Amino acid sequence: MRKVAIVTGATRGIGKAAAISLAREGFDVVITGRTVKEGEGTATMPYAADGQQVAVPGSLETTAAAIRALGREALPVVMDVLDRSTMDAVVEQTLAQWGRIDLLLNNALYQGPGLMFAFADFSFDQLEKSVLGNLVNQAYLARLVLPVMIKQGGGTYISLSSNAAVSPPPAPPGKGGWGFVYGAPKSGFHRIAEFIHVEHAKDGIRAFNVEPGYTVTEATVAMFGAESAADFNRHATTPETTGDVVAWLATRPEANELAGTLIGSPGFFKSRGITYGNTD
Repeated sequence: MRKVAIVTGATRGIGKAAAISLAREGFDVVITGRTVKEGEGTATMPYAADGQQVAVPGSLETTAAAIRALGREALPVVMDVLDRSTMDAVVEQTLAQWGRIDLLLNNALYQGPGLMFAFADFSFDQLEKSVLGNLVNQAYLARLVLPVMIKQGGGTYISLSSNAAVSPPPAPPGKGGWGFVYGAPKSGFHRIAEFIHVEHAKDGIRAFNVEPGYTVTEATVAMFGAESAADFNRHATTPETTGDVVAWLATRPEANELAGTLIGSPGFFKSRGITYGNTD
């Protein structure tokens, strides 16, 4: 039977790595993002008051090519976390193409200005956009997919959570901590998987939160340089580490016992004595 995954925010970083890992496990993958072609991508500098943008690599066409090189099918669909109509289109096109949804990885993130500003410095327009893009519309997409999975007899839902969702900031923004505009909506987002687990495990839905730790992605390298990006956290990990954890959770019966919990991807395989993919 065909297995179909939707991975949001799959143009680069953890989303791209997860889409490729899922393809290796036999999934055909619907990939979403805003950057269609290579060379079009930008990212917002997190601490810049003027919303400064930098060019970043990655695109839907590049991720799709990597999936197809593994012998699986890819369906690229443009999606914006601030626009629910694009989420409707993702689900509609997935069902029109393949007729089922076995996994949703809610990974895409609103990345506009203000996320890493101090509490006294953000605007309420910035806060409202973050709540919309990082909580409200994430719940909307999960709600679109849930009845499809229930009707077909089950599925897997994974939220890409964050330490910022469950812990107080260790320091102010720019000094090792994060901004309220990022952390507060992320806390609500974290609860989506917990509620789905409690209410729909009986329907065959497995729901997980995955916490990736500090990850050096193409965007962090573009913004801060390779050495500086890694120096922010000496225990920084790679997107492939979390991508492999997502694929393991999606395909292994042993993952059932972890449903409803928060899973830290750095060290996940090593702590359990599992040899898998790019990590150990």
